Amino acid sequence: MRKILGKSGLFLAAFALLFASFAPGASAHGYISKPESRAYLAKLGVNQNAGPIQWEPQSIEATGNFPLGGPADGTIAGGGKFPDMDVQTPDRWHKVDVLGGQNTFTWTLTALHRTKEYKYYITKVGWNPNAPLVRNDLQLLTTIDAHNEVPASTTVTHQVPVPTDRNGYYVILGVWEIADTGNAFYQVIDANVINNGTMTLK
Repeated sequence: MRKILGKSGLFLAAFALLFASFAPGASAHGYISKPESRAYLAKLGVNQNAGPIQWEPQSIEATGNFPLGGPADGTIAGGGKFPDMDVQTPDRWHKVDVLGGQNTFTWTLTALHRTKEYKYYITKVGWNPNAPLVRNDLQLLTTIDAHNEVPASTTVTHQVPVPTDRNGYYVILGVWEIADTGNAFYQVIDANVINNGTMTLK
């Protein structure tokens, strides 16, 4: 009886470990909470029928070194793992208002990693909102060097310049490049850009 119980205990422990490795949030890392990302709005229940990302907006992880590396074109929003996130139409996702000029972007980190850099992109004027996101849609807004250090807090904020030469629906992509794994985390924001001026991106 003692041997049977011992084997049962080992089986239950192994099962619990396996379950934990697949449970929502087990691979927890980070998401953009301000302006609210597509994934975070799914967690909040604003973006409906978004698939499993509603339980783990922090888990859009893929290979890094974007745009040379990273998810394949058409799978960028979901990191190649969450295809519901890649659906793209003009009215599929809730939009958040973003003013042209400097904006504060906030990452909420659920696990801290040594960080290489953060990069932010926006779709170009004339992009096709009816097609999944591809690299050629994007132009770089800014790169923020994190010096291969571990963030000091679970909340990280950046000042990001949003162009003032456009109005309406654009997608903003944030990429958190990890220094010691070769991976990155991807977050898209469905932005209603509001402007009255002009700004030329380099």
